[in-house]
Amino acid sequence: MIYRVPRRAAQAEIEVKRSRFLCTLERVEDEPSARALVDRLRREHWDARHHCSAFVVGTPPVPVERSSDDGEPAGTAGAPMLEVLRGAGLSDTAVVVTRWFGGTLLGAGGLVRAYGDAVRAAVARAGLLERRLRSEVALDLDHGDAGRVESELRSRGVDVLETSYGARVRLLLGVDPEQVGRVEGLLAELTSGGAAPVEVGQRWVDGSPVVE
Repeated sequence: MIYRVPRRAAQAEIEVKRSRFLCTLERVEDEPSARALVDRLRREHWDARHHCSAFVVGTPPVPVERSSDDGEPAGTAGAPMLEVLRGAGLSDTAVVVTRWFGGTLLGAGGLVRAYGDAVRAAVARAGLLERRLRSEVALDLDHGDAGRVESELRSRGVDVLETSYGARVRLLLGVDPEQVGRVEGLLAELTSGGAAPVEVGQRWVDGSPVVE
């Protein structure tokens, strides 16, 4: 299972008929964090007329989605902003577009384009990461074997999430849930059958940048 998150926080500004649209995009953990971003920008840019927002938080297939037009005509701001996030496959992401009115009415179509374009510009500037669901597999090894086994695992594309040292060395591996059996076989090969891997849970892990 995969979804996308921003690589970094970003801002992008566009101007349409002297109205300024400043999009602020940030990664957020939950709905209160997304609403806190809106409140912060409302205080920071107190002189702006609108602070329209959209956010998606949570894991697929049913993340939480919300949007606000903040005084713009219904459906002309929050909805197109949310649609850009959906189209990019993003979750755990909030965007706020702050608008300073330039004196010229843009009409419904003009507003939809402006708010959507501002978010698209911020998404492009932020970049994307893939976030994948991983099974956590714990493996305890003797100190003399740990370095070799860890190096072999990494060279074969197995994610080593954590390495901890005590009386023995514990490796915590991140494995595609459908590939746990294959990795257990690989560990048996690398340790001559001496490995005793244990599946201890699951977690979402940030992966590679998305290249488009």
